[in-house]
Amino acid sequence: MTEQLRPTILLVDDHPLMRRGLRQLIETGDELDVVGEAASGEQALALQQELQPDLILLDQQMPGLSGIETLLRLRRAGYAGKVLLYTVSDDSEDVRAAMRHGADGYLLKDMEPEDLLRQLRAALAGAVVVSERLARQLDDSLQVDPLRAVGELTTREAEVLRMLVAGNSNKMIGVHLGITEGTVKVHVKNLFQKLGLRSRVEAVVWAMERLRN
Repeated sequence: MTEQLRPTILLVDDHPLMRRGLRQLIETGDELDVVGEAASGEQALALQQELQPDLILLDQQMPGLSGIETLLRLRRAGYAGKVLLYTVSDDSEDVRAAMRHGADGYLLKDMEPEDLLRQLRAALAGAVVVSERLARQLDDSLQVDPLRAVGELTTREAEVLRMLVAGNSNKMIGVHLGITEGTVKVHVKNLFQKLGLRSRVEAVVWAMERLRN
């Protein structure tokens, strides 16, 4: 039987102790494989070409290229893997900038270790992930009744949108609302059409814009 390959991760942070701690945390389990470490955005760009990781965990505040600048260059170079910004900043402007430039998530460095591992797995499974504190801010700002007036959403579509931008998968939304995963996908498709959105990332950016206003 062929051994199943584990998803691979590249760690990017200018602090060696942070990289070491992240590596040790991730390697406590047997689901993910850290294939490289980079101390700068420039080094990350070179290692991405060499290693082709499935996911890059990217520090936002680094000397030289910032995390956002590195993210932009990664996408321009054609990198299609997952990129998660990992930072101390919970500024909504930083979150929006990350999502606009192609991030798949935005995680805060003060999150619990087990939450970080869970978010890494969720991102690799296709979810857009944000730290719990940011997710709560989004959830508090997006109430169902006002959402119904935007794009003429139905009550159920507004409920699905609220849970989607808080980082829930279609399966989790279905369980919470008592509907099938297939029905959730139909609601997501419909609300995307009404709001002119193309992806979960765009939905998060849209939600952050409403949070600012």
